[in-house]
Amino acid sequence: MTAAPAFDAYLGSFGEEQGYLNFASYGPPSHAVAETTAGLLATAVAGAPGASERMHGEDLRARSAFARLSGFGLDAVSLVPHTSLGLFQVAFGIPGGTVLIGRSEFPANLYPWLRASGSGLSDARLIGAVGERMTPGVIAGALTPEVTAVTVSAVDFRTGFRADLAGIRDVIGPDRLLVVDAIQGFGVVDQPWSVADALVVGGQKWLRAGWGAGALAFSETGLERIRPVLGGWTGVEEPSRYDGFEHPVRTDALAFGISNLSPFATGSFATALELVESATVASIEARIADSVDLLLDTLAGAGLVSVSPAECALRAGIVAVSLPGGAGAAHAALATRGVTTTLHGSDRIRIAVHATTDPAVFETVAETLADFA
Repeated sequence: MTAAPAFDAYLGSFGEEQGYLNFASYGPPSHAVAETTAGLLATAVAGAPGASERMHGEDLRARSAFARLSGFGLDAVSLVPHTSLGLFQVAFGIPGGTVLIGRSEFPANLYPWLRASGSGLSDARLIGAVGERMTPGVIAGALTPEVTAVTVSAVDFRTGFRADLAGIRDVIGPDRLLVVDAIQGFGVVDQPWSVADALVVGGQKWLRAGWGAGALAFSETGLERIRPVLGGWTGVEEPSRYDGFEHPVRTDALAFGISNLSPFATGSFATALELVESATVASIEARIADSVDLLLDTLAGAGLVSVSPAECALRAGIVAVSLPGGAGAAHAALATRGVTTTLHGSDRIRIAVHATTDPAVFETVAETLADFA
């Protein structure tokens, strides 16, 4: 299959309503993902011999697809039920020192570090102001000898600002750990993911895999230095030998396993990742970039102010519109016109477009928001 037919097949695999512009919160899964879930459920219902083993075989399919898309080796990839648990595992495994966290991070990339700090495992230091971009320069200005790790979001959930991961890697150097929460960008933007020492991704947003599965990947340094403190019985050698003794911890990323995940979730995650692979991230990113360009132009034509980056290289699929005092009413008005967005406080509407978004809805969005500007 050539690239163009594969991309067309990707677009045709989805069926969300035209007004759905909320992918930064939740991405409606594809028909292929729904069929995978249904098929695995049918296997579970039948309960034939070997059904459990076949269903949990989806874990390897998901890990393999994630390894190919991320650039990490298969042995460096583990599965997690969601981004939050993956970040907790990393935070509790960091071997001391100070961790820098942007004050503007989504709470999922804030509380793990605060809890680890409260437990005496490391020192969490918040830097910057709410809304401030985590650039290499900002991070460089906060570095001290005590800093052993830096954690950032690949794409800011408030504005869609895309972090310069390679630049951050350069300024922190090879001896500090770089932790990346990639849920707002993985699968829709091309980033050098393997510069991270720990990469955490959930499947329910831009990957459109539904809830219940994501991935945690490590660099060689990350695997050496981040301890599987929260690893459970599936993270040891011979986990099914029930002899009452503690078993040696695995030496690969599977050491971070706690228990078996839902095969319905991991199978759906695998299907979603393979669908992205078939379409290519480059094609998906290009379609989203074109749509965001058109959305920004349409908003500007209506006199609306976007607080998201205009430059393509600095953004992903998120566009935030400033509506001081009027965001709540505007959000409700959009809903009555069949448009789904995110309300951020009383002053901001977040719009998130995907490759499948029909740009025809942008005029409706601009006309509606203009009434509250």
